[in-house]
Amino acid sequence: MSRSPFLRRALVGLAAGAVLAIGVPLAASAHVTVNPNTATPGSYATVNFRVPTESETASTVKLEVSLPTDTPLSAVLVQPVPGWTATVEKGALPAPVEANGNTVTDAPLKIVWQADPGVGIGQDQFQVFSAVLGPVPDVGHLVLPAVQTYSDGSVVDWAATPDQVAADSSLEPAPVLYVNDTPPTGEHSHSTASAAPSSADHDMDATASGSSSDSGTALGLSIAALVVAAIGAVLGALAFARRPKRG
Repeated sequence: MSRSPFLRRALVGLAAGAVLAIGVPLAASAHVTVNPNTATPGSYATVNFRVPTESETASTVKLEVSLPTDTPLSAVLVQPVPGWTATVEKGALPAPVEANGNTVTDAPLKIVWQADPGVGIGQDQFQVFSAVLGPVPDVGHLVLPAVQTYSDGSVVDWAATPDQVAADSSLEPAPVLYVNDTPPTGEHSHSTASAAPSSADHDMDATASGSSSDSGTALGLSIAALVVAAIGAVLGALAFARRPKRG
């Protein structure tokens, strides 16, 4: 049998496999997420919003994260990011909320990270924005809708709740912080909550940011290894095809 059809099929299979192997981890990491995604009730949790850029023509220049108003947070601290201005917007709640024997009418409503002129998250890049939230309310989970704005004016609204995503996987999922509920299967859960905001919280911010960077590096190395392996297989197949036939 001629080697040419076999070789063509082998090359097509290798190419398809490489595309799938590379595409799956990239697609899985493309959402705006909160890491860690678990926290303890009553704690002050250090969380990191990981923001990738999916656009091939524009950079991410703004991130807005909405905070809960039915179970408000009384303390929100943000970690400075070079080249970005972070603002915690406070205001009146839609309705007064009873918390710890007090009536709360005002609370932090939103965190906004705005890129300085000439700064942005480019293609194939991501940025981590850290904050301390607390006290964490005694609830199942907190949905933290995020709005991602690009330099060309386009906007991605990461706002779908877990129930909405379960019913329609095409929706853009909001970052979710799980408190009493268990994160869905497949989501990693690492709690770094502390009893109160302090200098240790800032240390945890840096550690968690480093972990996120390490995850991104590991993903890049894995993809590179897959590409190298695919190229090696293709070259091997070509070398085999070029071997002279025996008698």
